[in-house]
Amino acid sequence: MGSPVTVQKTLNNNVVIADHPAFKEVILIGKGIGFNRKPGDCIEPEIAEKTFLLRDPEQKEQYVNLMSHVNEELIPLMSDILLHVGERMEEPLNEHIHVALTDHLAFAFHRTQNALAFQNPFLSEIETLYPKEYQIAMEVVTMIYDRTGVQFPDGEVGFIALHIHSAVTDKSLREINKHNQLITQLIAFTEEQLEIDIDRKSIDYHRLVQHLHRAIHRVHTGESTGEQTNLNDMLKSEYPLCYNIAWKLIKVMQRQLNKTVDESEAVYLTIHLYRLTQK
Repeated sequence: MGSPVTVQKTLNNNVVIADHPAFKEVILIGKGIGFNRKPGDCIEPEIAEKTFLLRDPEQKEQYVNLMSHVNEELIPLMSDILLHVGERMEEPLNEHIHVALTDHLAFAFHRTQNALAFQNPFLSEIETLYPKEYQIAMEVVTMIYDRTGVQFPDGEVGFIALHIHSAVTDKSLREINKHNQLITQLIAFTEEQLEIDIDRKSIDYHRLVQHLHRAIHRVHTGESTGEQTNLNDMLKSEYPLCYNIAWKLIKVMQRQLNKTVDESEAVYLTIHLYRLTQK
């Protein structure tokens, strides 16, 4: 983006919306880039610390409205965080992350600085399901502490990881959270039925969560794990308790997803449940 751009609107001292000859509207972020800028002023885009496009008019409107509520001193940090996330994920990020993550972090600062508790009930599941996103979210929290001295609670790591995962997969947070809630419900149901407390750090817990995640994905795509008739009969005979609970889990999934779950899932769930009973 080497061509000069023309200021369309100054959002604050650190953010301007500008017209670019090739890319139309662009958003420029940089410390002091908006200071004393007026519509019609020309800017060399190289002076911006970050330049990005918001092609979706709704996303642009949300971003413009958001900037009036965000502490200007945090804008360069937000820009560095988004740049870090993009570099670490090594994948294109959906543009909605500029609005969604900035909005979340701004509110997270408010909550943390005012000691407002905000629990994340899916933290263990998030760490298990999205390990790369979770690691990058931890790096983001470290960046925030190093630059501001504000220490986010552990629960925020999970929320940030979900925003990153949403931006990479192009899935809405609502859809992701719905699946995570179902997995949490299935884990709690398993503990109740087996009368155990599952160690969230154990390999068997990680295997079960990953399997449930893939099973939900298979339900939505209509994918089957294949015929397992002989193994099914053997497991039903050898491990009747685990087999029965596996079918109860399947019924919960069918009720929550309002879709049919392939019968072969019972085989793999029975094996996972049996492992848990051997501890």
